[in-house]
Amino acid sequence: MKFTSYFSVIAGAVALSTISPVGISAAFAAPVVFEIAFNQPETHPQFKALQMFAEGLKNRTNGEYSAEVFPNELLGAQKETVEMTQTGTVAMSVAAASLLESWNPDFSVFNLPYLFNSIEEQKDVLNNPEIVGDLYNSVTDQSVIVLGSFTAGARSVYLKDRFVKTPADLAGKKIRVMQSDTNVQMMKHMGGVGIAMGQGEVYTAIQTGVLDGGENNEIVYSSLKHAEVAPYFSNTRHLMIPDYLVMNVDLYKELPDGIKTILKEELAKAFAFEFDAFAADAAKARADAEKAGAKFSDDVDMEAFRAAVKPLVDSKLTNDVTKSIYQKIEALR
Repeated sequence: MKFTSYFSVIAGAVALSTISPVGISAAFAAPVVFEIAFNQPETHPQFKALQMFAEGLKNRTNGEYSAEVFPNELLGAQKETVEMTQTGTVAMSVAAASLLESWNPDFSVFNLPYLFNSIEEQKDVLNNPEIVGDLYNSVTDQSVIVLGSFTAGARSVYLKDRFVKTPADLAGKKIRVMQSDTNVQMMKHMGGVGIAMGQGEVYTAIQTGVLDGGENNEIVYSSLKHAEVAPYFSNTRHLMIPDYLVMNVDLYKELPDGIKTILKEELAKAFAFEFDAFAADAAKARADAEKAGAKFSDDVDMEAFRAAVKPLVDSKLTNDVTKSIYQKIEALR
């Protein structure tokens, strides 16, 4: 069943909610299938987590509700599929942090450097409704609701000729960053020169001297073979940003309460699984990169980098919402 037909299905389900524990009559002929757009391959931890969610949803609703995950940008690039979720063409999509920041600047709080001390700390925050509930519901005027967050790992700096311990080691170094002004400013505060460019250009840019290095998680570093051109990977762990799962808000609102409960419970399992799976994949990627010639260093002065980016962090905490979230994260420590 296509998503364009979902609303008539859900309307019937609501009317029959007293007949079936999950809110839809067994006599109802067609199951509801949520299409989920995803821009990464089947090997990615987030894909595995979404598959886990789909199976759990189907099992707990006796097949009356299920989901189908479309990886590898089969439904389009991420920005496009998020827009399709807004219009109701697909039910759900994974959305990069930068996309939601463009809808509500308050999401920028989770894109700040050195916000978290560890992935475990990030895990405790990103799906904690007492901290993120209001923020995740704040984009309903954009026709979506944020169901929760995956981790995209910790991003660190890698160079072609040296390790990085302090901001002074990045002086004059041209480092590829994500295409946002905040990330360019971040690298400037960290001591380097941030160059925003597409990920596909980075290998050649380092190889030809246009760049001195990049910054990313171990999985991307290994899979794109950046160890071949920038073998010195320093665990600066300066960014731990999320990827969000968004759903069309009208579809979500019209779900029977029983289905909403099952959906939330199965997603909670999937999000927790993804954090663990990402950590395992990152460890394997590090081992693979080492075999390819990469060298890793944990000898990084985190406090020096945290102090260097503090003016940027302070400049982004501009209202009560972002300040409150930041203070709650600080309190957890």
